[in-house]
Amino acid sequence: MTSGNAIVRDIRAWSPIMFRMALVCLAVTVISLVGLAVDHRDIVGAPAWLKPAKFGISSAVYLISLAAMVRDIPSSPAVRRAVAACAVLLTLEVALIAMQAARGTTSHFNIDTLFDAIVFQSMGLGIGIVWVISAMILYLHWRTPAVDRSMALALRLGLALNILGAGVGWRMTTPDRAQITAIQRGERPRIVGAHSVGGPDGGPGLPITRWNTQYGDLRAPHFLGMHALQLLPLLLLGLRRVRSRTGDQFERTSVIAGAAVSAAVFAFALAQALAGHPFLPLNAT
Repeated sequence: MTSGNAIVRDIRAWSPIMFRMALVCLAVTVISLVGLAVDHRDIVGAPAWLKPAKFGISSAVYLISLAAMVRDIPSSPAVRRAVAACAVLLTLEVALIAMQAARGTTSHFNIDTLFDAIVFQSMGLGIGIVWVISAMILYLHWRTPAVDRSMALALRLGLALNILGAGVGWRMTTPDRAQITAIQRGERPRIVGAHSVGGPDGGPGLPITRWNTQYGDLRAPHFLGMHALQLLPLLLLGLRRVRSRTGDQFERTSVIAGAAVSAAVFAFALAQALAGHPFLPLNAT
């Protein structure tokens, strides 16, 4: 059995910069978990440190997943610069989210002060660049002959769904009707954009995720699409673990079926959110 140290060495070798930035994101996650335990402030109806904790672990997992694809594509100075930019910009977003939590305010959609607006706009620009680089990595990986065809397919389909899920974030930054009306009246709103559709952000939500249980919530398709990048490779690894023999055709068919189910769930969650309906209409608090 491969030791834990050997696994860490392998991951570090895939992309050293992504590995290091993943560690930084994990460090922010640990700090945020401590914050959850000792800091009981709420921000828009959720514990102040919940968001940086979620983004920290999610970003760390994303960087490790993307590093598994970077190892397979031909390296060049342009690719190395793009990968480094992706890792640093994503880590910077996590740090900015944690900083705003420490200040007791929101990170996303916040234009209350010039400083808050600069933070939000910087995050949007950074994530836009990460989105483009992710699409570039997907393109290069698809053009690269695969040694493990089934795992390559799982990573490629997972990243394609990830890119679609990340794209939902642009919809969140669109001003809602109340904000547009305020702007038309000449007012300067404190918030532009929202993740809830049909009602205000905050209010009753599912445990941990805090997805709205009264209105549509774009965070649901955002999450479900993005984490297909982890789900599909894990599905394949699970199949290999429970079956003593798995042919390439069986594995690839299973991955395609898993991707189809993931895409269907993502599409359902997106349609529900855009229609103003909760993903799971439970009476959660």
